[in-house]
Amino acid sequence: MGTRSRLIAVVVLACLLAVGFASAASALALGDIVKVAGIGWLVTRYGDQIDTFITRSLGEHEAAARGATKVVPILSVGRGAHIGAAQVVGNPENVREVKAVFQVEGRIGSFRPRILVPTISDRVTGNPERAKGVGVSAVIEFTI
Repeated sequence: MGTRSRLIAVVVLACLLAVGFASAASALALGDIVKVAGIGWLVTRYGDQIDTFITRSLGEHEAAARGATKVVPILSVGRGAHIGAAQVVGNPENVREVKAVFQVEGRIGSFRPRILVPTISDRVTGNPERAKGVGVSAVIEFTI
């Protein structure tokens, strides 16, 4: 399958998924759902290049993470709709297992807590299992 055929397949799949989830995500417009799917796909596809960019940028400021790193999608739960990527860091065995970072947001008075949890699951349903020995070293976020 050529690059163009793959791109068309991804766009069609994203549109079908967006239509299927439209009733469950009535707060988001169809264009927003397609945008989320597209950004999620880009993060998954180009995670290694994004990881290299983050590591190099942090290294230039003497803030490079120590240990293995990997870039995974951020899945948000709570207030607002966001999609993005997070660089996770830890020992290589644990980092390899990470599939996503869940971001839980809330509001307590004038405070807006954001909790970032590296997980070995990439599904929003149920209780995601936290990745042991892994932390978040950088965040790239897009507001939709």
